[in-house]
Amino acid sequence: MEQELFTAEELEQLERIAAQYPERQAALLPALWMVQRKYGWISLEHMRAVAQLLQIPYAHVLGVVRFYTMFHTEPIGRYHVQVCTNVSCMLRGGEELLRLISERLGVRPGERTADGLFSLEEVECMGACGGAPMIAINEDYYEHLTPERVEELLEQLRQQALVPSNGNEAASA
Repeated sequence: MEQELFTAEELEQLERIAAQYPERQAALLPALWMVQRKYGWISLEHMRAVAQLLQIPYAHVLGVVRFYTMFHTEPIGRYHVQVCTNVSCMLRGGEELLRLISERLGVRPGERTADGLFSLEEVECMGACGGAPMIAINEDYYEHLTPERVEELLEQLRQQALVPSNGNEAASA
């Protein structure tokens, strides 16, 4: 699988990263980010290949991927919606926003829409308590949200999805 996981150029990049550390294990997070950027998520096969490439135990790779919530172990939607429901966001409507988004998309947290366009995740603190309630969509953060603004965002994303892509997105289906 390691030959299939990365191109020769990507393998060279990973080796340069690993060479910066006294132990290859230290290159694990950058390697996992490379996989997720390329494939959109990290499968068990990807984890095994990374373990083999870095010469570290598979169980360690699995533990790291499952520990960090920013790594996805299932395919996610083109638009990955993360809704904060921690204390500040909860008190200012985060749970209401989660219910609204769930209803509009027809999915529960942890699921992806049938068309692969959206996935939904309930998350703990995203570090924007002063801007509560907030959500993240892919790498964009939206604060001080209202249900109306969330409806607008979802519609904008649906419309954006109708525009042909340039082919540079990670595979998510």
